[in-house]
Amino acid sequence: MPSLTLEDIARETGVSRSTVSRVINNSPNVSDGVRQKVQAAIQRNKYHPHAAARALASQHTSTIGLILPQTISFFFTDPYYAHLTRGIAQACNQHDYTLAFFLVASTEDEERIFPRVCGSGMLDGVVVQSGHHGDQGIIGRLVDAGLPLVVLGRPFRSDNVTYLDIDNINASYHATSHLIRQGRKRIATIAGPSTSTVGLDRLEGYRKALTDRGISIDNSLITEGDFTETGGYYAMQRLLPAKPDAVFATSDAMAIGAIRATRDAGLTIPQDVAFVGFDDLPMASLTEIQLTTMRQPVVQFGAQGVETLIDQIENGTTSPRRIIMDTELIIRETCGASHLGRPQNSLPTQNIASSAQIVIQEK
Repeated sequence: MPSLTLEDIARETGVSRSTVSRVINNSPNVSDGVRQKVQAAIQRNKYHPHAAARALASQHTSTIGLILPQTISFFFTDPYYAHLTRGIAQACNQHDYTLAFFLVASTEDEERIFPRVCGSGMLDGVVVQSGHHGDQGIIGRLVDAGLPLVVLGRPFRSDNVTYLDIDNINASYHATSHLIRQGRKRIATIAGPSTSTVGLDRLEGYRKALTDRGISIDNSLITEGDFTETGGYYAMQRLLPAKPDAVFATSDAMAIGAIRATRDAGLTIPQDVAFVGFDDLPMASLTEIQLTTMRQPVVQFGAQGVETLIDQIENGTTSPRRIIMDTELIIRETCGASHLGRPQNSLPTQNIASSAQIVIQEK
């Protein structure tokens, strides 16, 4: 049976094709009686307008693109992206938007998907997870194309784009300061990739916390990871000869890998080495020894990105915005804070980032 057309609905209701089109696209220039008659015919015949045709008529597709600069294997093994995507998808569902998903792991991927993102006319806007040097090319091309755009994570060039982030410097400062207040003397860090803003900012926060307390920077206590558990394991193996008594790992996955390497070396946690991670993903509280970590609102982060993009799409907001979300230090077992009150030897609160709060959780 051939599918119904606008002309079929028009003939059945005795109105013009353009009137049917106006009803479908919620145009105000239709009388209530005609609107009800056309809508009744649409429901009776189970007519579904073609999505592309509706988009051409309304210049609005209710479809958002999500671009993640990651390989498929990394995306499915890094729990951060699962929670970020959940927040994005939930917000799209709540606002009746469809989500189109693109993984861009290479220049070849970028060249292949860019015409589909910007040239098809089927996307109202784009969310990009960023923070790496290599992402600047596609961000610049999206800006030049004039497509509504929100970047998750501070890009290296942020003057002309709207982006969401946390204050990674202050959050890392706060995490490192907590280890100092626990009396730890040789605090190491497993930093993120130096090709990313998040890696550089969290390393800066670590360095600043030590410097402000008059603690010399020891480069043997600084190593780089890749935000994976395996990367954390090998990074900790590189740190162990320097005999750290505490480690600030800049992701939970790396912290868990580092804890495993520490135990494999015959050391105990937190007696020999204390740990603080970053993210507060579910893995942090499901491990055998629960991880003290800096919580960032990953799911809410994704949802806020979508809502910010929809504001651009529906209200024409064009001025670049910077949205900084809060973090919390979640104190559990791995940092050696055995009490459940104010951290011992606490420093003046004016040295602690106002965006970071302390939450103490019992098992």
